[in-house]
Amino acid sequence: MLIKYSSLIATMLFASGVAYAQVTGAESTQKLPVQESGKKLDTEWISYRNAYKLMIQFEKYGKPKNLIQNHFQVSSRSGAALPDDLQLTLVSKSMRLNLPLDTLGRTHFPLLKSAYDENAELTVNRFAEQLSFQARLSIIPRADGVYETADLRSACEQALAYLKTISDATVTNKKCVGVKFSYPRNILDTGIKFRNAGMHLSALTAQEGSAFSSETGKAYKTMTIRFDEATEKGQVLTQNPPIAIAPLFE
Repeated sequence: MLIKYSSLIATMLFASGVAYAQVTGAESTQKLPVQESGKKLDTEWISYRNAYKLMIQFEKYGKPKNLIQNHFQVSSRSGAALPDDLQLTLVSKSMRLNLPLDTLGRTHFPLLKSAYDENAELTVNRFAEQLSFQARLSIIPRADGVYETADLRSACEQALAYLKTISDATVTNKKCVGVKFSYPRNILDTGIKFRNAGMHLSALTAQEGSAFSSETGKAYKTMTIRFDEATEKGQVLTQNPPIAIAPLFE
C-alpha cells in the first residue's frame, strides 16, 4: 500500500541539497528526483542513497506491521500501465543487480550497505518525464484468498498508524474507511465476492480505475470494500489473487 500515492512526509534533504517532494494520497511516501545522467540517452537514474533513506523508515518502524508491506515503485506519470520491457537496475562499482518489477512497477528494495557506501545508482531504461519513483504501502495478500473484514480493518489501521508516525500530513484527522482490490484491466472475471455474517454471497462490482487513490488513469479493474457497509464478521473471497490491496483513508 505506496508509496502522487499518499506521502510519507518525513522531511529529508537530498545530497544535492534538494528537499524531497511531497505527494498526495494515502498509500505512498515521497517521489524521488531523477538525476541528470550525462550517460546514454536511453538510461535515467536516481540516487540509491536517497531511495535507501526513504525505504529504511519502514524497516526501522517498531509498531505492528505484520499485515502491511512497503515496496519501491516505479510508476507512469500518465497513469497508464507500465511497458513490459521496463527495467530497473542497481548499479555500483562492485555490482550490477536487476530488480524485477511486478505489474504495478513495485520491487522489493535491497538494503545494501555496500551499495550505499559506493553511492550506487538506480537506473531505468525510460526517460524521466515518463515515470515517478516512490515508496508504496499496501496490504499483504493472503495465499488462501480469504480476507476477514476485521483483518482488513486492522491492516488499514496499521498503515494509517505508520503514516502518522512518520508525520504524513495528508492523513491528519483522517480514519480508515475501507480497502481497494485491484486486478489487471483485461481480466474477464475477477472472481471476488463478499460473504456477510449470514453467509450470503454477493459479487463485488468492478470499475476501471487506478490501483492507488493518489494515482490517475484507469489502467486496472478495482473493487472497493467500505467498512461502513461490511460487518466485522464478513469475508472477502478472492478466486484470483489481486495485484494490489490498498488502504483507503478519509
